[in-house]
Amino acid sequence: MALLSAEEQERVVQAINLAENLTSGEIRIVVENSVGGGDVLDKAAYYFNELEMYNTVSRHGVLIYLAIADHQFAVIGDSGINNKVEADFWECTKNEMLSFFKRGDYAGGLVAGITQAGQKLEQHFPRQEDDINELPNVIHFGKH
Repeated sequence: MALLSAEEQERVVQAINLAENLTSGEIRIVVENSVGGGDVLDKAAYYFNELEMYNTVSRHGVLIYLAIADHQFAVIGDSGINNKVEADFWECTKNEMLSFFKRGDYAGGLVAGITQAGQKLEQHFPRQEDDINELPNVIHFGKH
């Protein structure tokens, strides 16, 4: 069974494209079935490093990690965005996503998180004329 259908994957990637059209920030998604016995934040941090999310000029990458079968997820940002957003921003984003996840709408939850992160990135890192897409706008499927 696929973690996300082809149509759901398309919706999520489209949300990334739309969000990143407003900002110089970068948003990546990692989806896998299970955290694999570890802590969800540790797993998100692992993928943040694995996918070289720190490799942006302004350190403004955001990673959304979802382990579907474990019903766990995390939203983390690099130092550039963490230094600018309110202390409860990531928790508010997670709460918005959770309302979708509770209904089994994983794609809808990811889109909501991407949209909210994109709006916040736009406030602090608006898109500039010479911006380039520093990281690929694809869903990374984990190993578990």
